[in-house]
Amino acid sequence: MDLSEIYEKGKKAIKERDIGFLLDGVETEFVMRNNRAVIDRFTFRQHCIDGTSPDTRCEVLGVELSTPVIMSAMTMPIPAIVDGGLMEVGQGLKAAGSLMWTGTPIPQDLKAIAKTGVPLAANVKPLIDRKKMFQALNEIQETGIRWVGIEIDSGQGTKVKDRQMASDCTPLSFSELKKIRKTVSLPLIFKGVLSKADAIKSVDAGADGIIISNHGAHTLDYLPHPFQVMDEIVEAVKGKIVVMVDGGFRRGSDVLKGLAFGASLIGLGRPILYGLAANRGDGVREVIDQITNELVRLMSMVGANGPGNVDRAVLID
Repeated sequence: MDLSEIYEKGKKAIKERDIGFLLDGVETEFVMRNNRAVIDRFTFRQHCIDGTSPDTRCEVLGVELSTPVIMSAMTMPIPAIVDGGLMEVGQGLKAAGSLMWTGTPIPQDLKAIAKTGVPLAANVKPLIDRKKMFQALNEIQETGIRWVGIEIDSGQGTKVKDRQMASDCTPLSFSELKKIRKTVSLPLIFKGVLSKADAIKSVDAGADGIIISNHGAHTLDYLPHPFQVMDEIVEAVKGKIVVMVDGGFRRGSDVLKGLAFGASLIGLGRPILYGLAANRGDGVREVIDQITNELVRLMSMVGANGPGNVDRAVLID
């Protein structure tokens, strides 16, 4: 199947299940509509003379990957799509040379997933029960994961249309983030940064990286797409920490735009679910492989020879 067929088949299969509503967005679903509108606003400045032979391999915070295209943090829908879904996703991502990122609920089998050899990161929410949150942070570090993520944008939980999903969260303070930094010995990523102010505080709190994200359109309505704030955020952190991004990325062209804005890695959420629903782990691998192949074609025609060498000037806005 080509990528369009995987998306069509996978989305249809998920929509037919009880979990199909999770593909929707918060309240008015403005965030999902805006994601596509903003991504589509940018076009490419082509440089085809003396074209490059791109290499998509990269190393980020000690993790070597074959592609800058990774899985965004999520857990909940995956076990309901296919039996053994988390292991299938892990195996598919490993075969593609990508990274797996789990969300909440934290999978009970993180150790088993890590043993597949897939580079693995795991997120924790800002739980009202801070003792439980810190216990989770300690426990996941013993499972073989490579990075720890904390969802700074889940302070009001999550919501799909009018249905409250997670309600056991409350915003984190700056002092709590510094305490988390002292607790976590692995690379620490703050997920959900959407402003210059939060980016600067992330640096000051000791984060190793940030994910610029509107949380798959599942937190607040009328949030911007990351591209609307990335220039000011990248300028604010000035290379002090790693910048990643997710939010409506579907094709290699979207990924190239994210790299041009200064991201080191681009996260996929729904596309991973579509691949899993369409053809289990092989479908996940195909999603990553096909997007990466699209990226190579584009990079060769804009003068970029690697993920870290995509100039902001290739974008026309």
